[in-house]
Amino acid sequence: MEKKVVILDGLTCSNCAGKIEKDVKLISTIDSAFIDFANSKLIFENAKELSKENFDKIKEIVNKYEPDVNVFFEGNKKKDDENKGNVVLKKEKLRLIISTIVFVVSLLYLYLVKAPSEIVELVLFLSAYIISGQNVILKALRNIRRGKVFDENFLMLVATLGAFFIKQYPEGVAVMIFYNYGEYFQKLAVNNSRKSISSLMNIKPEYANLITSKGPKKVDPSEVKLGQLIIVKPGEKIPIDGLVVSGNSMLDTSSITGESVPRSIGMGEEIVSGSINLNSVITIKTSKLYADSTVSKIIELVENAAKNKAPTEEFISKFAAFYTPIIVVSALLLAILPPILLGTMDFNEWIYRALVFLVISCPCALVVSVPLGYFGGIGVASKNGVLVKGGNYLDALNSIDVVIFDKTGTLTKGVFKVVNVDILIEMEREEFLRLVSHTEAYSNHPIAKSIIDSYGHKIDHAIIEEHNEIHGKGIKAKIEGKEILVGNEKLLESNNIAFEKNNEIGTVIYVAIDGKYCGSLIISDEIKEDSKTTIETLKKIGIKKTVMLTGDNENIAKKVASELEIDEVYFELLPDEKVERVKEIKDKFSNKVIFVGDGTNDAPVLALSDVGVAMGAFGSDAAIEAADVVLMTDEVSKLVEGINVAKRTRKIVIENIVFALGVKGVFLLLGAFGMATLWEAVFADVGVTVIAVLNTIRILKK
Repeated sequence: MEKKVVILDGLTCSNCAGKIEKDVKLISTIDSAFIDFANSKLIFENAKELSKENFDKIKEIVNKYEPDVNVFFEGNKKKDDENKGNVVLKKEKLRLIISTIVFVVSLLYLYLVKAPSEIVELVLFLSAYIISGQNVILKALRNIRRGKVFDENFLMLVATLGAFFIKQYPEGVAVMIFYNYGEYFQKLAVNNSRKSISSLMNIKPEYANLITSKGPKKVDPSEVKLGQLIIVKPGEKIPIDGLVVSGNSMLDTSSITGESVPRSIGMGEEIVSGSINLNSVITIKTSKLYADSTVSKIIELVENAAKNKAPTEEFISKFAAFYTPIIVVSALLLAILPPILLGTMDFNEWIYRALVFLVISCPCALVVSVPLGYFGGIGVASKNGVLVKGGNYLDALNSIDVVIFDKTGTLTKGVFKVVNVDILIEMEREEFLRLVSHTEAYSNHPIAKSIIDSYGHKIDHAIIEEHNEIHGKGIKAKIEGKEILVGNEKLLESNNIAFEKNNEIGTVIYVAIDGKYCGSLIISDEIKEDSKTTIETLKKIGIKKTVMLTGDNENIAKKVASELEIDEVYFELLPDEKVERVKEIKDKFSNKVIFVGDGTNDAPVLALSDVGVAMGAFGSDAAIEAADVVLMTDEVSKLVEGINVAKRTRKIVIENIVFALGVKGVFLLLGAFGMATLWEAVFADVGVTVIAVLNTIRILKK
């Protein structure tokens, strides 16, 4: 389905973003919308839902909560829109400065004039109050009219008007001014956090140099068609996946894979978009449209991660919904019950304490910092070549008990070589390999490729009369009138062919011609350099069990497992048997189970696991589709990096939750016992929010 994006320029309130998303989803013809707060986007997975009528409704909903937010389609930005967010912040800054000056003048009048007039005093403080709090007042009144009572604007209006009611004018004005200062600095912190997150994913190419009859022409990458030629100059980003048809250069792939070492490329090599060409002009023949290219897929994946919220995010949203009404009711009871029960009837003192209660209660620190924390974690992981499809999967990486690995292409290189050919009939080696290679000609399996490479000659498809791939066993073919079987033991057994088992270390491929066992091939695979250290590190960071599943024979499987010190190994498994093993392992453990595979052949197991991780998915569409987490290189150690980012993200998110609730809890108690003033309550609200957002930015710094 075609996606459509609406920009919400100037949206800095995460709480408001949640309300906007909720109301948009209530539109009867919309069910696929979600807000990407970190990028100020409202994303529709089905573009058909975004009619002109719906767009007008969306603008109305946004303006209901955030009148200063500018709403427009992505790509339709006008010149007037470009700096609207900055203009709004400048106006807020100017209003704060003016209101502060008026407030200082009011204080000087109150404390320096010997007999200040109560009317003049009220007018001065009220002027400062209206100048600083006009947005809060208008939003609160607008929301009350619409029945949306329990929000931060309502709380601040009630608290400050309450202060005026008990003639605490300086404190009422101070609370409004400092609340708005806090909101201003919070917006600055959120904007800076967004810029940091956006810079992590700054991989989108702005243009492509399309070769035309009149020479190179700069065009939008989306205009380039399949099979067209483009030129990429030094310093430019590769705009579209393709094949190098001329030139040699070095590529900086760090934004895609997290690898700092440049990669050498030359004629005939496939390269992916998002990389940066470092030193020479190269010509590329496009192998994909821009929409299907790696860079487009990565950007889409990271943006869509916003809809898969972590359990912590979901909890905070629900928590905020009932937390504020409870506080308001508690404040009301605090203002009324104690003076009645104590018989003092001194309502002013207890109203003041209730006002402190109200100011402290706003849950902004949590509602803003938690979603930003998860999006920051996803951004950092992406920068390091680990694509995570949502906060829920990032969070799940913290709760892993078992990591299950596929063998070939995951723990081993998957680069097979024929190391031995054992022929039991009178036949030349080259003729034997010719027949076996033609039998494997239509297979995409790495083992088939290694046999064909070992043969070293061109395949003549005309002599292949029949070809049948038998799931989990091998291939049956008819070559030049001969019936040939090439596969594992099960293939020969199912065809009732007697054979002698080969016990050499390696993958054994048995060959039968016209119902007679004729020999075998031994194919070997190398263990990756970082596999052993990865297993060791996983155990150090708390993984209870490592498991390897493979369709390979017992000797090879146990040899690899022994070298890597893997706890359990299961061998000679068909794809459906791998699924059964994963189910059994999941039943044994209460926490999460990861499966790490190649993302194509292991799709059923990736889907079954709590977290499916696709290995070596450099440009692989199938892997990106199948997995929850995608490692963009062949390094299995990237899994450890992903888990470390997840742990760091959760640590900072928990810090924010504990800090915010802890400070608010202390000040709520102090306020209830009359030991906290409205000034301190403002710190417990907006000060905590700013500190929490700044703490969130630490995720991006390592």
